[in-house]
Amino acid sequence: MVVPVVRLDAEKIGERRASPCRPLAGSRADGLEPGSERVRRLFVHPEQPSVLPRPDLWLRHVGSSGGVAAVRIAPMELADVAARAAGENFPVGSIVFPRALRPHIRALYCYARLVDELGDAYEGDRLAALDELEREVEATFDGEPTWAVLRNVQPTVREFDLPMEPFLRLIEANRRDQRVHEYPTWDELRDYCVHSADPCGRMVLGVLRRLDDPELVMASDSVCTGLQLVNFLQDVPRDLELGRIYLPAEDRLRFGDPALDRPSTELRALLGFEGERAAALLAAGETLRTRIGGRVGRAVALFSRGGLAALDVLEEAGWDVFTQRPRPSRARLAREAALVLLT
Repeated sequence: MVVPVVRLDAEKIGERRASPCRPLAGSRADGLEPGSERVRRLFVHPEQPSVLPRPDLWLRHVGSSGGVAAVRIAPMELADVAARAAGENFPVGSIVFPRALRPHIRALYCYARLVDELGDAYEGDRLAALDELEREVEATFDGEPTWAVLRNVQPTVREFDLPMEPFLRLIEANRRDQRVHEYPTWDELRDYCVHSADPCGRMVLGVLRRLDDPELVMASDSVCTGLQLVNFLQDVPRDLELGRIYLPAEDRLRFGDPALDRPSTELRALLGFEGERAAALLAAGETLRTRIGGRVGRAVALFSRGGLAALDVLEEAGWDVFTQRPRPSRARLAREAALVLLT
């Protein structure tokens, strides 16, 4: 029996242009457009894995030899993961990337979003869900996965011979989120980002076939950690509601240990300090642009420019993260893209 357990309150699935995780052409998920009647009619079946008809996660109960029901987490609909990704700081699969690479970038990003959904929004046993996802990742590399998002990313894994480690690091970061709720020092938070953020950049470098370049990997890690810090600054109230604090305790004490659920002069100073740290990390985007070069180098540089634009908006808002979530407008991001294209 398939039992619905939680609604994720995902955005209403919109038009194709709002979905950065469209299936790769030729994959078994191809043709399942966001919001399509075909998507709404499909459901998960033990012998015929498919995508879910609405933005839910489900549990499948499988009888065990001991008479105790085991729990199997069924896959999330590909289009729903795409809808959850629509509000990010910078468009995924940017038009600056060569057309042939865009669907691969989108597929990888969809995977990263799915991991976060299981770690942040699933109301059941998140560790069990992440364990099930890890088994799906192993099947992606060594067999045939059943979850739509993993089926969608498998052609990318195979075409570019991607390593499994970045995929597993993202899962481990979300396991940490279930156990660790704040970080005493920047070094400890940085180690978290090694798992939660840096793998995304390494996946992109894998698609570019540049994972063998240590300087590029270091620059990519720096940019990804910087982008993660920007998200932490934007999401202080949201993270607090989840019981998490991603501002190091040593930094909070330096600025008087301000309350994180209301604005204050001390909190603004703390966020400004963390913003400077993020900007310094994002500066490595220039290394990526120059060393990769050409159109692809400019495309990769857009990620750091998007993070810097978000920092500018935060500063312009006086580091007020309570009135609304400060983030760059589409027009502003378009200007950033134009600036990169012209340099």
